[in-house]
Amino acid sequence: MNDCKPVSTPLAAHFKLSSDLCPYIKEDMEYMSHVPYANAISSLMYAMICTRPDLAYAVSMVSRYMHNPGKKHWSAVKWIFRYLKGTSHVGLVFDKKIGYN
Repeated sequence: MNDCKPVSTPLAAHFKLSSDLCPYIKEDMEYMSHVPYANAISSLMYAMICTRPDLAYAVSMVSRYMHNPGKKHWSAVKWIFRYLKGTSHVGLVFDKKIGYN
């Protein structure tokens, strides 16, 4: 993902995620068993909770399929990481101010 092309939205409209995209063929299930889907989702959740609330909808959509993710679900997760790549300068900053007026 270091050389990926950044995108401007956390989840594009062309991602129509559903449980119909979950793999049912043994070969697809085997392929997806080697994809770090749960690790990627947990990393996105950490970023979302700590500094990136703009990820909330996208992360909620992809986290629904953690039990049996498909290739399209994985593409959506990679899209979110491309969004993070393009918006790495954005985030929440909590600053303690002394002497409120």
